[in-house]
Amino acid sequence: MTHSSGNQQKLRLLFWESTIRCNLSCAHCRRIELDEAAGADLSTARAMQLIEQLAQLGKSQDFMPLLVFSGGEPLCRKDIVELIQYAVSKEIKCALATNGTLIDKTIADKIKAVGVQRVSVSLDGATGDVHNKLRKQEGSFEAAMQGIEWLRNCGVDFQINMTMTRHNVHQLDDIFILAQKLGAVALHLFMLVPVGCGEEFSEADMLSPDEYEQLLKQIAQKQRTETIEIKVTCGPHYERVIRQQEPNSKRMSKGCLAGSGILFVSHTGEVFPCGYLPVKCGNISQTPLSQIWAENPDLAKMRDTGQLKGKCGVCDYAKVCGGCRARAFAATGDYMAAEPTCVYTPNRKEQKRGSASRPISPEGAIENKHF
Repeated sequence: MTHSSGNQQKLRLLFWESTIRCNLSCAHCRRIELDEAAGADLSTARAMQLIEQLAQLGKSQDFMPLLVFSGGEPLCRKDIVELIQYAVSKEIKCALATNGTLIDKTIADKIKAVGVQRVSVSLDGATGDVHNKLRKQEGSFEAAMQGIEWLRNCGVDFQINMTMTRHNVHQLDDIFILAQKLGAVALHLFMLVPVGCGEEFSEADMLSPDEYEQLLKQIAQKQRTETIEIKVTCGPHYERVIRQQEPNSKRMSKGCLAGSGILFVSHTGEVFPCGYLPVKCGNISQTPLSQIWAENPDLAKMRDTGQLKGKCGVCDYAKVCGGCRARAFAATGDYMAAEPTCVYTPNRKEQKRGSASRPISPEGAIENKHF
C-alpha cells in the first residue's frame, strides 16, 4: 500500500451513481428518485468529464483513486462499458457495484475484457426467501446467483455485499458459508443507514444499538478465524470493537471515511461526502472535483475529529472510529453529532491502551480494493 506525504488529504475511492435507474426496488435502498429521473443522468460526455477530473485529481496524489461504478443499477446504463474503458485508459482502477441480476455471459465477458478490478454483488440473504423479500422481487436471488456464476466462469474477482437488518441477521453464518462456497474474494457487511428508502424501515426492522454491538462482536470473532476478506461498512464502531478484543492490534484501518478517504458523486454530478450523507459539497459540472475535495468547508469539518460532538467528541476511539456521520445526520440533522447506534460509554482512562488513541490517517485507513 502506498502512503502519501504531506498534509494534503488523499482521495482513495470515488463512488459514482452512474444512473438512478434500477430494475429492482429494494426496501433498504438509499435511492429516493424513480427511474423517470434517469433523464437527468450525466450524459456520456459529462461522465467522461467526471472521469477526466478524477484522473487529474489522482495525478496530484501519489496514487490514483479507485472509481466504483454504482447506481441504481449501473448495468442499466447503455454506455457503462464504454465509460469503464475510458476510465481504464486514464489509468484509473475501476470496480462495479451491481445487484447481479442483469449479468449474463456476454456482459461478464465484457466486464472481464474491459479490465474491471472487482465486482460487488449484493445478496441480502443466504437464501432466496430472505433475499427476495428485501429486494421486493421474486427470482432476484436466483438471478444474482446466476450472474455470480457467469463472473466466476469468466475469472472476474467478485465480492458479496450484505446489508444487515433484523430480517437477515440470523443468516450471518450462512452468508459466510455461501460466500466461500461461491468463491468470493471478500464479504462486506453493511450496517443499515436510515436514508432514502431505508427511512421507511420500522423500528421492528432495524437492529437496535445493542443488537448492532453484538453483531459487530460476532463479526470480529469471525475475522480472526475466517480466511475470506471481511469488511464492515457504515459500522465504524467495529474499529473500536475489534481493538477492544485485540488491545495490541496494529490494525491501520479507520471507521467513517466520509469526505476523508471517499467521495460520492450522484447521477446528476452533485458531490457528497458519502452516498448516505445528503450534504451537498458542489457539482462537478460547475466546480472541478479537485477543488471540491481540497476546499469544501463541510469536508474539512468532517476530517477534524476534534469537532465531533457528544460522546463521540470525548471518546478515546474517535480517531479510529469517528462514528457514522450519515447516521448522526439522519438522527439529529447535525453530521458532527454523536453516533446514535453506538452503546459504548467513553472512558478517558483507556487512552493509555496504545492502539485506541493512536491517530490513524485516512491515507493509511483503506486499501483501494475495498468498496
